[in-house]
Amino acid sequence: MRRLLALALLLDGKSREEAARQNGMQRQTLRDWVHRYNAEGVAVLSSRTAPGPKPSLNDQQMAELKALVIAGPDPATDGVVRWRCVDLREQIIRRFSVELHERSVAKLLRKLDLTRLQPRPYHPKKDAAGQEALKKLP
Repeated sequence: MRRLLALALLLDGKSREEAARQNGMQRQTLRDWVHRYNAEGVAVLSSRTAPGPKPSLNDQQMAELKALVIAGPDPATDGVVRWRCVDLREQIIRRFSVELHERSVAKLLRKLDLTRLQPRPYHPKKDAAGQEALKKLP
């Protein structure tokens, strides 16, 4: 709105310095907006947002990561019984050749609608009957 008002003051015959001062900007800034307006019209006066950084993993890699997390680790090959961010970081490096910080891995999990909280792992050779017997003792 300020930019449009400054241009309107210029079109009314005010100097660039006076129009810039009345709208709280430097004369050079107003000059830049005038050049953009002359080149592209009123549409260029609106504020634009930056596109942001390029995602580190593409959609296919994100889908593969989600499948990996949901399937869970294989203790024999992966050496862990549950995924931690540091473990997933190593998997991402190994599979996709992309190096990320652990915090970035947590952000990827959140983007995939997954949580870092996981159920407590259990031993594959646990004795369920023995546990129930211990619960019944006074």
